[in-house]
Amino acid sequence: MERVKLLFKILLIEDDKKIADIVVENLIKAGYDSTAVTDFSDIFPEFMTFKPDLVLLDIILPFYDGYYWCGQIRLLSKVPIIFISSKSTDMDIIIATNMGGDDYLVKPFSIDILLAKLAGLLRRTYSYDNSEMDIISHQGLIFNIGSGVVSVNAKSAKLTKNEAQILGLLLKNRGNTVSRERIMRSLWKDASFIDDNTLTVNITRLRKKLKDLGLESYIETIKNLGYKI
Repeated sequence: MERVKLLFKILLIEDDKKIADIVVENLIKAGYDSTAVTDFSDIFPEFMTFKPDLVLLDIILPFYDGYYWCGQIRLLSKVPIIFISSKSTDMDIIIATNMGGDDYLVKPFSIDILLAKLAGLLRRTYSYDNSEMDIISHQGLIFNIGSGVVSVNAKSAKLTKNEAQILGLLLKNRGNTVSRERIMRSLWKDASFIDDNTLTVNITRLRKKLKDLGLESYIETIKNLGYKI
């Protein structure tokens, strides 16, 4: 059994604890840093904390199925996903692929086959791109800077370019007040030609989207100074 040279991180989303324990044990033996999700009502806290290089995803899960979670992960990340499931029809594999899955392994499966698929997919994915996920997480909010998608408790919204820039700037400076002038300069090269109300409109729209996701008053107005998260 070939050990991987890099300590890649593998997240397993499998509700059968016996299977999960066996898979994680063998992944660790093979040289991977591996853990299994424990809260199936919302996988994102563990996903964001662990920051996996690859996800192993079952289809039949409590609360939401694997197809759903694959779609949600794809809103935030291009991390490779291998479906592992007892469902074996062509339609199951087609749906998994269409949702963003990179490979499919039918249960019961050989650990050696799983390790071979892992090694091949990791090699193809990371031999050319070793960049980390461009994601910020804060107080239940998950924001993908690259895609402009913001998620809270498995609900997501797509931000406009200006909304994304505002949220990104505030999140990167969270805990500190960011002046209106600084925000305007980050959005428009010459803020002197921009009506001050234009920023107010963008802030209002951003707040509305965050409120719809359950985050009311997430952006605080600091009177005569600017905004703060």
